[in-house]
Amino acid sequence: MSKHHFAIIMAGGIGSRFWPTSTPDFPKQFHDMTGAGRSLLQSTFDRLENFIPSSHIYIVTQVRYQKIILDQLGDKLSQNQVICEPDRRNTAPCILMASLKIKKIDANAKIIVTPSDHLIMDDKLFEEDMKLALEACDEKKFITFGIQPDFPATGFGYIAVKEGQKENTIKSVKEFTEKPNVAKAQKFIDAKNYFWNSGIFIWSVTAIIEGFKTHSPVLYDLFLQGFDHLNTATEAAFVAQNYPLAENISIDYALMEKSEHIYMILARFDWNDLGSWKSIYDRLPKDNSENAVVNAVLYADNSSNNLIKVDSNKKVVISGLDNFIIVDTDDILMICPMDKNQEVRDLSLNALDKFDPTKD
Repeated sequence: MSKHHFAIIMAGGIGSRFWPTSTPDFPKQFHDMTGAGRSLLQSTFDRLENFIPSSHIYIVTQVRYQKIILDQLGDKLSQNQVICEPDRRNTAPCILMASLKIKKIDANAKIIVTPSDHLIMDDKLFEEDMKLALEACDEKKFITFGIQPDFPATGFGYIAVKEGQKENTIKSVKEFTEKPNVAKAQKFIDAKNYFWNSGIFIWSVTAIIEGFKTHSPVLYDLFLQGFDHLNTATEAAFVAQNYPLAENISIDYALMEKSEHIYMILARFDWNDLGSWKSIYDRLPKDNSENAVVNAVLYADNSSNNLIKVDSNKKVVISGLDNFIIVDTDDILMICPMDKNQEVRDLSLNALDKFDPTKD
């Protein structure tokens, strides 16, 4: 376990595609989405803690989620390790601020940046891949992990590596592409040099800060002026005053699509970004009728290919039901066809408008 290794976990999303379990007040990263007994955030922290000191793991989030994080991980981290955004500004500002905090502690740091809501089951292979990337990154390289695509997904970004490279573990990246339509996604798969973008990055603290200085100088200057305040009692005041002035921009747009020093490692670990209820269904074990169950005691009569999720060991009875999502929380029951799983976000907005008594 190296004293120079750090991690940044991004945990500020609201998970609107996992309503009604995920809500703006308590989004999916803080839930046990698969019945494993740990929230997605806790599982992410546990996975990193296997090879990174817990005191070196930072979590960036919204102010309103600080208490939830400390409730779930307070025995493993200090309040200073929870970096709270007063306003949502996408991934670039929070990564820069966390990186500056880390630089002040260790100018030789190497950093893993990862979302909090991925489902990764093989912790050992994940650790081996991360260590490979940490060893490879230097004062210039930005390393990302690509996932071998097995269908023309439209919900992921893609990474294209340069053609004609030898079969090296680390490949030079040609371009990043945002979420494509089905036809374009199929062309990517046929080309064989495109991979799903995992959203997991590894770099040295020198590389990331110099990258911002070169490619996003306005954002860099905004946060650099507060460098002396970071990790001190005056940090919160600086952040409250200046963070809302930051550009709302992702790390891909701010840096990764501009730099000439981007490299990709093909992930060996299993990966799922849990983008919809269907993605959870796909990863869960099934009964003899291909029903997937989370926290329920199920009696299924002539019913198959369903996802059933409840908050406790509730007894659930279904009959004559195929290909449905059934999610029960304390105050909402949702029953939705599996093929409508990408429409859950819109469904939640419409339903909440209907339920809100203040609406006309």
